[in-house]
Amino acid sequence: MKLGLMLGYSGADLKIPLEDVQLAERLGYDSVWTAEAYGSDAITPLAYIAAHTERIRLGTAVIQLAGRTPANAAMAFATLDALAGGNRAICGIGVSGPQIVEGWYGQPWGKPYYRIRDYVQIMKKIWAREEPVVHDGKEISLPYTGPGAMGVGKPLKSILHMNPNIPIFLGTGMESTVKLTAEIADGWLPLGFVPGTSAMYDPWIEEGLARAGKTGGTFEKQAMTQVIVTEDVRMALDKLKPGIALYVGGMGHKNINFHKEMMVRRGFGDAANRIQELYLAKRKAEAIAAVPDEFVDSGALIGTATRIKEKFRAWEDSGATGLTISGNAEAIRIMAEAARLNFARE
Repeated sequence: MKLGLMLGYSGADLKIPLEDVQLAERLGYDSVWTAEAYGSDAITPLAYIAAHTERIRLGTAVIQLAGRTPANAAMAFATLDALAGGNRAICGIGVSGPQIVEGWYGQPWGKPYYRIRDYVQIMKKIWAREEPVVHDGKEISLPYTGPGAMGVGKPLKSILHMNPNIPIFLGTGMESTVKLTAEIADGWLPLGFVPGTSAMYDPWIEEGLARAGKTGGTFEKQAMTQVIVTEDVRMALDKLKPGIALYVGGMGHKNINFHKEMMVRRGFGDAANRIQELYLAKRKAEAIAAVPDEFVDSGALIGTATRIKEKFRAWEDSGATGLTISGNAEAIRIMAEAARLNFARE
């Protein structure tokens, strides 16, 4: 199983753990991933990392679709890939949620399903450079002809001869968008995927692939987990609960929260409702306490090296082609051993 290293998005200060990235590359990790919320962007750090690494793939999990036009995103990733030497960039895209889309980016929420489709199709046309780009979409069109347009927009073709094979991964979790991911994208960044959930997702993936006449042989499924090496499993479970409570309880509108819906799909509906109720009532400590131990443990790799390696076997059998981990240098090393990577021992 391929391994990736998740760096996430910044807090108050931007700090890139370059030594951890370089360690992961030496140990045989396949990819490193950044993210963005409403602080630092996800692409610039990858350009910095590219200059200090040699082969590790550079992915976003995810850039927010509303933050850039598809042409701007295509330009940024083509530039990143060229700077990195080619065939290293992975463009991971997500729609975020209406609070951020409208509150931070000043864009309409619209119809995300069609916006994703248009966005990906435009990017692939730009990279291919087969002709000046024209796209008549339901949500996005080129040239633009909507309100305020002068009507003189000109179809253009990139000056830069771009890599036409930059893979696009989509961060999705709902039935319609997972099917769309398999149909139009090269890989999937699943929301809430853990061992045992593939039975729900596989039919959606297969239908999407069939729509496009594709087979699953080259379609990547990059799951994600946190790794904490410790003798105190209880402490580690409690350490992860505040983040879960934040996303399930307060990340998004009460009626539109993808993280809460993911928790429901995993069979923890009562807990999800209770966490959101408490969090929105500003009873955060109680919301954190309401996060079930089983939910945390099923989605993370926690414990001694032996326990982590034993639990990792379920991830290897989960149907995912890759696993992105969050963890310190010790966790990075243990996971390289667990995945039996062909790495250079230090």
